[in-house]
Amino acid sequence: MVQEYQSPVRVYEHPFELVMAAYEKRFPTCPMIPAFLGSETVHEYKSDDGAIHIIERKCKLNVDAPYLVKKIAGVDYVYFIQRNSLNRRDRTLKIEAWNDSFASRVEIKEHCYYSVHQENPSWTVFEQDASLDVKNFFGFESAVEKLAIKAYTNNLKKGKEIILHYIKELISQGVTHIPPFESSKGRPRLLSTVEKQSSIERPDLEETIESEAEDQPEEPTFQPPATEIHPETIQEAVEPPPLQEYKLEDSFIERYLGHLSLIEESTLMKLRRKVAATHQGKMPDDAVMLRFLRARDCNLEKAFEMLRNTLHWRRQHHVDTILQTWSPPPELIEYYPGGWHKYDKDSRPIYLIRLGTMDIKGLLRSVGEEGFVKQVVSINEEGLKKCEEATRIFGKPVTSWTCLCDLEGLSMRHLWRPGVRAMLNIIEVVEANYPETIGRLLLVRAPRVFGVVWTLLSPFIDENSRKKFLIYSGNDYQGPGGLADYIPAEYIPGFLGGDCECDVVEGKTVPKAFHRFHNIGEGGESSWLGSDLYQTAQVLKGSPHEVMITVSEAESVITWDFDVIDGDTMFTVLRHKRPREASLNNVTTSGCLGESMTSRLSGIRPGIDAVVVERPILCTQGESVQGTHICTQPGVFILQWKYSSQTTPSRGAPRIMHKTKVMFYYEILPSREFRKYSMFGISSNNSDFNENLLASSKTNRGSMSSLESSQSAFSQLSIGTATTLSSGASAATNTSSVSR
Repeated sequence: MVQEYQSPVRVYEHPFELVMAAYEKRFPTCPMIPAFLGSETVHEYKSDDGAIHIIERKCKLNVDAPYLVKKIAGVDYVYFIQRNSLNRRDRTLKIEAWNDSFASRVEIKEHCYYSVHQENPSWTVFEQDASLDVKNFFGFESAVEKLAIKAYTNNLKKGKEIILHYIKELISQGVTHIPPFESSKGRPRLLSTVEKQSSIERPDLEETIESEAEDQPEEPTFQPPATEIHPETIQEAVEPPPLQEYKLEDSFIERYLGHLSLIEESTLMKLRRKVAATHQGKMPDDAVMLRFLRARDCNLEKAFEMLRNTLHWRRQHHVDTILQTWSPPPELIEYYPGGWHKYDKDSRPIYLIRLGTMDIKGLLRSVGEEGFVKQVVSINEEGLKKCEEATRIFGKPVTSWTCLCDLEGLSMRHLWRPGVRAMLNIIEVVEANYPETIGRLLLVRAPRVFGVVWTLLSPFIDENSRKKFLIYSGNDYQGPGGLADYIPAEYIPGFLGGDCECDVVEGKTVPKAFHRFHNIGEGGESSWLGSDLYQTAQVLKGSPHEVMITVSEAESVITWDFDVIDGDTMFTVLRHKRPREASLNNVTTSGCLGESMTSRLSGIRPGIDAVVVERPILCTQGESVQGTHICTQPGVFILQWKYSSQTTPSRGAPRIMHKTKVMFYYEILPSREFRKYSMFGISSNNSDFNENLLASSKTNRGSMSSLESSQSAFSQLSIGTATTLSSGASAATNTSSVSR
């Protein structure tokens, strides 16, 4: 199996020329890397003007392996070939390295790039990627793979500090500035922050930059040298490096993500690329992707699948705007004993809930399971904002919070079957969509009945979450190893023996006057399991699904928002050439906003029956697509989904069903309503949606851009809701069974 590594961007706050001088001091030997025993130059080429310098070295490395492996291999050293292509005019260095020893059994490739910083030409950036493929090594493939990864990891950690060491050495010798090559420009390999944002709004940015590069004067060509270095190697050094995607810098990781292992760094880069390649909307936050990776032990495919499902879930239920659009009912405000309370010793926000005194039955009968789910989700979303505030306040990454749960008063009455069912549903929602955001769960004053609760609910709680539970029975939380080890003494609530006043009051019994006896835990699904705004459709091979919309007013705006649940589909927007015929031949039903809508089973033939007004786009499984079209004239417009098999199925998972499932929503805005929304900044959906309608109106053209339907830009996801993890995600039956 091929092992791959992709590093984040390392930044040196020094000019390119000074970094290059420090890099050269690593040869022919480097005492800071004991495994690197020396190197010799095999080939070398310099252009007449000195701008291009290509050098190939053979490097000798000590084998850090068990005696048996060395004995079987018959060597104590291995050799690598390293080719450096330096372009002083463009201020770039490309490094390629591969193993010369055992090349037929083990294949190791490495690529490194030094270039100028995309926003500060006085800084230098470094990128690195590598791959390892152990094909056949005398039956020791697994051991050799582990040894190679360990050796590579150890050397990788030292890379940046070695360069900084030699830079300091140069500065101590009085070398603080090395003049750049004459007429050097510098060509960053990465997009700047501004370019990154522009590339989201303008997908053709890269093509534009490339076309501008073609207009630049051609670089001088060089004759092949009298060595074995091939002409294409020289050409690669002369040509500017290709424009790459925006990547994470190590300073950003340190400030907002915290310490990451090399595996986490590499897998985060891969997940980012995978999501960018398949998701047409706004990219999820890097901290979000990191949490999903950690929840799946850095398994790329499992994390991607989990994240894809969550993106769909959030769009389906408009989770990003829940804090603005949903207000807790009075019953929850008055009788739900939970709330935010200060910070713990790790700067995490604390959510405090007095579960033992909560009237779960009364609340469920008053607000229903749907109300409880929304309460849990809103707590999570509010917690995300608390974490962002803590990150700003304490100047370090805070991506999780602590839940302090008081269990005094917990009894068998809390094991009401509909209540347990509701808790299981909530746990399912939280575990699937809010992984790795609870840092610690402190359960205090746990009664004996708590063991029964744990037995019922623990199988539904993720293993990673269970490891974070600390349980205290009686007054154990007041002694050594108690709350004071995790929460500052001045923040311990008064009802737990502290001196801090707390706004979270004791729970009370919900009066029966608030109870509602319909759709409460007994039969029927919560509407949160399927939004009423959306319709679902099965798109069979050879039988497209079409929605016909009659637009009676020019300049009206058709908007659509759909998710591809299963399979792939080709989506097109058309205008019927014969609107009267279309109305007569199809069944009329009610459409959005009172507009008439028709549907039919047979396919509309583009170019014959209808004119394509928005070019077809291929939408693959898991994608979410949002777009708009301004109707320059009245008529019958068609939203058409066709089954497509253009994408290649992944290995081991062939697609055998010739159908696609989509969940879609559409709306028609009359021109007067559209202008009103644009004028006052109001949208029927959200602000991002309105901005894109406004952009469409300026060009008087449709928009097929796929945008994330959210105001918060999918900033972060979370776990650790008060209700879920206090009632559902309990802990072991006694303190000694929990590892601290």
